[in-house]
Amino acid sequence: MTGRGLPMAVPAAGLPARVRIHEVGARDGLQNEKATVPTEVKAEFVRRLAGAGLTTIEATSFVHPKWVPQLADAEELFPLVRDLPVALPVLVPNERGLDRALALGARRVAVFASATESFAKANLNRTVDEALAMFRPVVERAKAEGDGVHVRGYLSMCFGDPWEGAVPVPQVVRVCRALLDMGCDELSLGDTIGVATPGHVRGLLTALNEEGVPTSVLGVHFHDTYGQALANTLAALQHGVTTVDASAGGLGGCPFAKSATGNLATEDLVWMLQGLGVDTGVDLGRLVATSVWMAGQLGRPSPSRTVRALSHEDLQGLQGREAHKEQ
Repeated sequence: MTGRGLPMAVPAAGLPARVRIHEVGARDGLQNEKATVPTEVKAEFVRRLAGAGLTTIEATSFVHPKWVPQLADAEELFPLVRDLPVALPVLVPNERGLDRALALGARRVAVFASATESFAKANLNRTVDEALAMFRPVVERAKAEGDGVHVRGYLSMCFGDPWEGAVPVPQVVRVCRALLDMGCDELSLGDTIGVATPGHVRGLLTALNEEGVPTSVLGVHFHDTYGQALANTLAALQHGVTTVDASAGGLGGCPFAKSATGNLATEDLVWMLQGLGVDTGVDLGRLVATSVWMAGQLGRPSPSRTVRALSHEDLQGLQGREAHKEQ
């Protein structure tokens, strides 16, 4: 699918040599589906993503089934994939969710906060500070487990909110600082409704650095609502960020923010990074094949431009070979 030396690698100055992709398709992607995906299909999706070279694959979420019914099978799914030789973080909203995850052997968990009061109320039915108070014992208990469970802190609405509009940078910095101070190992800055632009990304990253938050603990999570996800990612990489969230096939959105469209497609990200000479360890052909397979399970084409281009190109090549055989 990716023959003929394309994309041609032309390295650019000021970029990291390697980027770790935090794959969210199996969790953030599938949680937004209207129909429930069978557990074995989810497990096979995770296996194929691992086979394509992704080393961090968010597996599921231990939230109450009432809130995210698509992921109600977390207890059934996680044992099917936990022996894969990759990192398998899971979301935990509270101590009960942490208990469920730890009982199944999870060693990487994530809490999910909001930079705005409106989204905190919609997503967690709490104020921002009440949510932080709920997460503190979760993080503290996770870090006290054995050699310590790795904890990621998600922060939604970092660049804009559908109810409140523009989100002041100091407001985002305050919540980031609180998550880091309670013990989170890394933070993911979420552009939940896809309104960020590159200057805004650089401005927030700079402000975080000025408040003592090192770039090394930061990841970025962009949505492509306005077609800015790759441009925003490049701005973050130029600032030194080396962790980027993406979703195979561009699956996902956010069930609690109706204006949120699909995540940055992992294939689109890998195509750009390959062209820049940045290593990801991902086999793009296998990844595209995985997303084509998943699209078939969901009954609709992938929204990823790279998936569409390469799978169409591959189909044309196959048809050409078959036509040649018939001559």
